[in-house]
Amino acid sequence: MSASGNGSDPANYVAAVVVAYVDLPDTPLRARAQDLSCARRFYDDGVPLPVVKSALLLASLRRIARPADADPLPPIRSLAYFRPVIDELLNQPLSEGYLDYLRLKLRNVAARLPAPVQKNTLSRDR
Repeated sequence: MSASGNGSDPANYVAAVVVAYVDLPDTPLRARAQDLSCARRFYDDGVPLPVVKSALLLASLRRIARPADADPLPPIRSLAYFRPVIDELLNQPLSEGYLDYLRLKLRNVAARLPAPVQKNTLSRDR
C-alpha cells in the first residue's frame, strides 16, 4: 500500500496534497515547484495522505485562531512550513473523525476572517 493509504500513485497523492495546500487561507494561490517536490517527499517518506491533510488544517487553524491582539503572521510561502505539524501528528495521531472536525472548524473560522485573508478556493472535500 502507498503512503496515501488507498493505493494511489505518487501523482495523485501529490495532486491531493497540493489542492489541500492551496485551498487553505493564507497560502499561495498556486503551488510552486518546491511545493510539488515537498509533497513528493511526503509520499516517499510514507506519510499517509490523511495525516498530511490533518496537519495542513491543524496548522492553519492554529494560525487563524490566534488572539485578536496578536501581531499578524506573514503568509505561508511553502508547503514545507507544515512539516513540523506532520511530524507531530505522526508521533501522536489524531482520533478518528478529527479531520472532519478540523474541516468544519476551519470553514467556520475562515468565514469570519477579513476579506484579504479569505480565498475563494474552498474545495467541496472540506
